[in-house]
Amino acid sequence: MIYKFAIIFSIVLIIIIINLVKKDKLDEKYSILWLIGSFIILIVSIFPNIITFFASKFNVYYPPALMLLFAILILGAYTIHISMIITRQNKMIVRLTQRLGILEEKEKNNNINPKERK
Repeated sequence: MIYKFAIIFSIVLIIIIINLVKKDKLDEKYSILWLIGSFIILIVSIFPNIITFFASKFNVYYPPALMLLFAILILGAYTIHISMIITRQNKMIVRLTQRLGILEEKEKNNNINPKERK
């Protein structure tokens, strides 16, 4: 039952991500990670023995714990990546705001009548 739910969930998630990209609400470069995650969920749901196989390779006695570890590592890396993007965009916003202020000041000074400039 849970595998059927996971299969349906992953297919719905793939459809949602593709629609978001089509509507230009999600960039392609960010959608790739979500699509990969959805396909991984789909594959693990269809072939649940994959979890047991990797757990035995890593000497993990409780296979869902390995899944949880991988999920935490991936989400942590993604959080750091998104934080880097936000930082870069904040710096760009500050630079653009400063440039706009300089341009507005130059425009204001150029619009003053020559008689008023002394």
